[in-house]
Amino acid sequence: MSNQIAQLSALGTSTWLDDLSRDRINSGNLAKLIDSKNIVGVTTNPAIFAGAMGGESDAYDEQIAQLKQRGAAADEAVFAMAIDDVAAACDVFAPVHRATAGVDGRVSIEVDPRYAEDAAATVRQAKQLWEAVGRDNAMIKIPATKQSLPAITEALANGISVNVTLIFSVERYREVVDVYLEGIRRAHDAGLDVSKIFSVASFFVSRVDVEIDRRLEAIGSEEALALRGKAGVANAQQAYAAFSELFSRAKAMGDLPRGANVQRPLWASTGVKNPDYPATLYVSELAGPDTVNTMPESTIDAVLAADDLHGKTLVSNDSAKVMQQLRAVGVDLDDVFAVLEREGVEKFVDSWQQLLDTIEQRL
Repeated sequence: MSNQIAQLSALGTSTWLDDLSRDRINSGNLAKLIDSKNIVGVTTNPAIFAGAMGGESDAYDEQIAQLKQRGAAADEAVFAMAIDDVAAACDVFAPVHRATAGVDGRVSIEVDPRYAEDAAATVRQAKQLWEAVGRDNAMIKIPATKQSLPAITEALANGISVNVTLIFSVERYREVVDVYLEGIRRAHDAGLDVSKIFSVASFFVSRVDVEIDRRLEAIGSEEALALRGKAGVANAQQAYAAFSELFSRAKAMGDLPRGANVQRPLWASTGVKNPDYPATLYVSELAGPDTVNTMPESTIDAVLAADDLHGKTLVSNDSAKVMQQLRAVGVDLDDVFAVLEREGVEKFVDSWQQLLDTIEQRL
């Protein structure tokens, strides 16, 4: 199909939907998005499941009644429903998965966000979720907190495809690549088929602009205000430069085993938060080879309605300059990224707890 999403695909960017619900699956909407809008994957998170299961939909009523009858706890019930949804979505995307040799057709499910600082618990649950979903095109989402980095390696070493989430800084992204390469090497040394292990590194974009714009407005100088809306894209472009550098070196040095896949950068949080910015800002400026962009449906529709995507935009000589200018006007980028990671975990924990409270009441 010839549309803007297809153009993104031709540039090397896969478009995934950042949303999932049982209503989408049962109504055929998810299958329609594949056919009509060239959507080739799905990501989920605790906030998405809170919206799906905690809303007014009756799609979960029958399963909740069954779970109540057997005395399920709230967290057990939530995961039971989430696993069923993800498995069903994996089946919907199975043709895409086959057609792309496993690269796309992926559906992500996240570990309990309360385990963000507990690597052992994260690994245990990653293994449980991988086995419970039971689909080759699933991905297990693990946050890129310092404490969870070893869990990413361990999951990959066990043959689990991983979506590494909540990455905000290029420095942390480099660490994520390191633990990915270590996990793939361990999987290879254990005799696993590394060509079947896939991973993406979810680099958050719009939240960076929200936090930095707030600080620029507090600074208030002409130079500071001129930088509003530039940090998110520049930071992601710097991450892509790191991706190109690190995987080129890994291939040259033999650190990426033969047949293994690169870990694609995934642009997350790509719905604009500031209505003054173009709705396609975090898509048109981040298109290029070996990338994924996961979007809410409103952003997908905005992309489909756009006139021009500018071609390959990920390689920019200006991105490093923008980051330098931000520091020069007084933005503490290290603090920005620390705050965003902490708040990112807290937001997911809050959404998860709200969902647990809702399901407990329904049980």
